Formats: sequence, structure tokens, C-alpha cells
Amino acid sequence: MEAALEFIPGGTVTSAKGFSAGGTCAGIKKSPKNALDLGIIYSKAPCITAGMFTKNNMKSAHVLLCQKRLPSNAIRALVVNSGCANAGTGKQGINNALSMASSTAERLGIAAEEVLVASTGIIGKQLPIDSMVSAIKTIEVSPDGGHTLARAILTTDTVTKEAAIRAEGFTIGAIAKGSGMVHPDMGTLLCFLTTDANIEMDFCTRSLGQAVDISFNMVSIDGDNSPNDTALLMANGLSGKEVITGKSSQASLFQQALNEICIYIARAIASDGEGAGKLIEATVSSAASIADARAAARAITSSSLVKAAIHGNDPNWGRIVAAAGRSGAEMIEAKIDLNIGGICLLKDGCQLAYDRDKVVRLLKDSPVAIELNLNLGEAKATAWGCDLSPEYVTINSEYTT
Repeated sequence: MEAALEFIPGGTVTSAKGFSAGGTCAGIKKSPKNALDLGIIYSKAPCITAGMFTKNNMKSAHVLLCQKRLPSNAIRALVVNSGCANAGTGKQGINNALSMASSTAERLGIAAEEVLVASTGIIGKQLPIDSMVSAIKTIEVSPDGGHTLARAILTTDTVTKEAAIRAEGFTIGAIAKGSGMVHPDMGTLLCFLTTDANIEMDFCTRSLGQAVDISFNMVSIDGDNSPNDTALLMANGLSGKEVITGKSSQASLFQQALNEICIYIARAIASDGEGAGKLIEATVSSAASIADARAAARAITSSSLVKAAIHGNDPNWGRIVAAAGRSGAEMIEAKIDLNIGGICLLKDGCQLAYDRDKVVRLLKDSPVAIELNLNLGEAKATAWGCDLSPEYVTINSEYTT
């Protein structure tokens, strides 16, 4: 990372100027008792806002609503709940999402059209909208409320995912949730990004798309992508600096900062995968194209056989190479090299003599670094995932999604 960028200790979604947040218990989650499950992000000024959404053909009510309202230059707030996905809920689900927006607008003194909505949790159940509307009226937003909101959006997550990064002239903050039903193809989770940068609409959309492609779209926990996957970028311009466009001198710095914070959050999500004990970081280099590098890296981290081998501390390089081989990426067996934890197991397609016990010891620690060199070009990509444990089966046999 360049010296111009700095992660803010304790940073969160309200670290950028003009953003406030808060959360409360609306009784959506049945356990634990009094769990936070509803919250708001609010901006003092209208935000240029872009979004990336699930490509699952089944889309939650909030995704359909947000897609109608974005992109926009007039968003002021987001209301989000956990414990109920509001997906597979038909017309009533849409009406409930609209009620969330209108109730939030009334609470904040803004227009309903200036509010976005997000939901996560169990599919197929209707929101307890009456109790939610009552709870929204009690939410107090403040610049210190980001950490509270980060807790309010969690489902099976074990830790919050939040960060903020400072650059010359602007700050970007973020919170996210994601632990299961996480797989590449849009955003794989809920992630809310805020910035006080003054950015042009087209650049906002393009920069978010680029950041999502190299971060959230490179995460796989269990091979399933959700009807609710959403990544939003809200920019209120309160830094007071000149507008950043794709041609501005600040454009590359903003893109770098956005990429860095999204990658940080993506790694945190992979580390907190359901039942996960280890983060897997797979880098494919010297591929013929960036598409090939991404496909091969994602195939490795999403392979159940690879994930199970990592859980069992088994340096089974055959599973890794086979996963990459089925990805569709161009590969020539006689050219591939493979390293695990910096130790070369495969050179020019053939196994080398290596210290198996040493590799086994390395596999016991997190992150597990896998490096596959295809020796065909210059493209490179990294994907993140986690091991597959018995706890994953336990969690998903006991928790309805």
C-alpha cells in the first residue's frame, strides 16, 4: 500500500465526514434475546450512490427496490435489518421494504425516495413490519454509531467486519456481513461503503464495480450466492475537495483506497466463514488472461475437496491443480508450478521432493497461502476462502436460511 493511504484504527462506516448511524432491537431475531437487528446509516448531505447486486435470479425485495432507485445523486439514508431476508415474500415483501423506507424517512425528516433498504437472514418469512416501524422511531443516529450498526447486521457471523481508510483529501468507511451463502458473482454479502469524497456519478459506479470484481467477487465460503447480495457506495462530497472524475489526478488514489478497503473486508468475510478455522488465500500468476487467473483462483478456493484437505492439514496438491484445471483457464501441465506456504511442491508439472511434515505444520496456521504459477502470461489474481469443517455442517443443519 502506498504511504498516501492509512487504515484508521477503530474505523467504521461513520468515519467519513457527515455520516451517522445507529441500531436497535426490533425483535426480528428470536435469539439471543434483545439482539440488535435493525439500523440506519444517515448522511447530512445527499449522496452520489451506486450499487452492485446479486446475479441470482431470485432477488430479495430490497434488491428490487434499490435497483429501481440507483444510481442516484440524492440518497440520504439506508435502513437495514438482519434475521429476515425479505426474499421469496412476493408483493407483501415489496410493500414491507417500502414501509421500512418511508418510516426511516419520517424519522429523519427526509423524502422516502432518499432512503435505500437492505435485509439479510432467513428466506421466505415476512418481516414483522409493525414492530420494525415502531423500532425505527426509536433509533438514534450518531457519528459513533457505526460499531452498533455493524453488530446489528450480523446473522451467523462471529465477528463484525468494519474498517476505514484515510487518503489525502477523503476518507472511506465500511461495514459488512457475510459468513455463509457466500460465493462469487456480484458482491457475495452485504457491504456498505461511505465516503466524504466528492465523486462523479459515472466514476462512482465504475470504481465500485472494479473494487467488487477484485474483492467480494473473489470470495467463496460455500458455493452459494444469496438473493440478497448487495454492495453500496455512498459519497456525500463533504470533504470539500474538487470533484473526482475518471480523468482526475485523484482518481487512481480513490480507486486504490476503495480497492484496499474492499479487499480488507473480503478477507475478513472469508476468515469468518461458517465453521472456518483457516483463511485460504489462493494466488494464480502468469496466467494467459485476467479472466483465466480469476477463474482458476476462484476454483481453488471454492473446491470442497481443497477446503476439506486444508482443514485436515493435508498437502494434497493434486486437488488444487485439479480444481484449477476444471476452471476453464488455459493450462499446460508441463509448465505449472505450485507452492504452499512458500514451499514448492510442484515444478514444471512434476512433484518435487519436499518436507511433508513442514508443510503439514504450515497448514495448521492461518492464512494458508497457495500460489499457482501457470507460466503462460502476465495476468494475476487472488481469491479467498476458508476450510470446510464439521462445524459448517452443524451450523447449516441447525440454522434455517
